[in-house]
Amino acid sequence: MDVKGARQLIEQNLSNKKIFLHMISVAAIMKALAEYLGEDVEMWELAGLLHDIDYERTKDSPERHGLEAENILKNAVSPEIMRAIKAHNFEYTGIKPETKMEKALIAADAASGLVVAAALVMPNKKLEEVNVRTLESKFKQKDFARSVRRERIMFCEDLGLSREKFFEIALNGLKRISGELGL
Repeated sequence: MDVKGARQLIEQNLSNKKIFLHMISVAAIMKALAEYLGEDVEMWELAGLLHDIDYERTKDSPERHGLEAENILKNAVSPEIMRAIKAHNFEYTGIKPETKMEKALIAADAASGLVVAAALVMPNKKLEEVNVRTLESKFKQKDFARSVRRERIMFCEDLGLSREKFFEIALNGLKRISGELGL
């Protein structure tokens, strides 16, 4: 499966535009991380793009989130991508994150929420107004973007990245798709 095919499959399985925008945000961060770390860019981007494909089916059953994705995706993606999707919800699935891609997906999933929230409180609501210092400050404010689990962002350290460097990569990845995000 390629990115175009993944987007078509998402359209068939999701109607919530906010979830779709979240998924493309995570994909953009994963792509930027893969480029920086010298990993398989297409594989990482697909993992980010597809990680919540089962969200609408499982939003009331978090223990199934990530597992139901396997029924939707069948054998359309590699076992590595499928495992990363399951591992991003390891607290419920029991699939312990082990690989770089799995840990990156957890960090990217959480970071996307923080970066987007930071952009939305800027005067013009644009990603170009956000910088790493802003993200560091917002990360430390526990009452800002309360649903963003900071400990998940810290999986970046398992990739050999400081939080500051991770924020830089994530922000730059999202800036590439700012037009599509409307930010």
